[in-house]
Amino acid sequence: MPVYNVPITRINETETRRYAGLRDVANFPHTLLAQACLEAHSLIVPRGNWHTYPYDPEQGIIEASNLLVLSGQKIITHLRQASQVAVMAVTVGLKLEEAISKQFEQGNYTTGLLMDAAGTAAVEETADKISALIQQDASRIGYTSTSRFSPGYGDWDITVQPDILTLAGGYELDITVTETSMLQPRKSVTAIIGLIPYQGNIQQVPCTVISCQECTQSSCMARKNSG
Repeated sequence: MPVYNVPITRINETETRRYAGLRDVANFPHTLLAQACLEAHSLIVPRGNWHTYPYDPEQGIIEASNLLVLSGQKIITHLRQASQVAVMAVTVGLKLEEAISKQFEQGNYTTGLLMDAAGTAAVEETADKISALIQQDASRIGYTSTSRFSPGYGDWDITVQPDILTLAGGYELDITVTETSMLQPRKSVTAIIGLIPYQGNIQQVPCTVISCQECTQSSCMARKNSG
């Protein structure tokens, strides 16, 4: 698939506030939040792409040229009705990350934290928009689709990240993986979406499969409350 330049007109301040861990802080100055979002927006380069592969739901195997056997019960359950999978990667680029590092180096910790949270909000929106494109393409050829599911969600081990990045074509976006399976630039995401032949009576996997309450990353500042 070609690389898509994803339009983001503004960074969502509400989501930025949540990712910064400020959701319950009543008196935090809005001007600081707004300025951080504007600064981050001027630096992001949102891009994404994906590739589609046959999938064997019985064996949990992505049938690429190099077969990938999935491990983790939640990802296998998530894809249990899929006959194909779309493997996607997105990023907002390196410029924002460099600016965030500079803010911390200069002792501007609040600004650095807010810009980092704005970057997370931006990359999540980028991922949502690429997911929507995948779902649109799938519907045109008679498929419905699952929500996206990323390495590190639930019990899907993050060490699969290099394989998923390769299948997604993430290197075309200048995304790399560290020895500890973290993406670089940090504001990047990989994920799988299951493509299910439409039969009129599809039982979608409940979204709670990948909810915050199901995720093992309990220390995440952006963790949503139940309910």
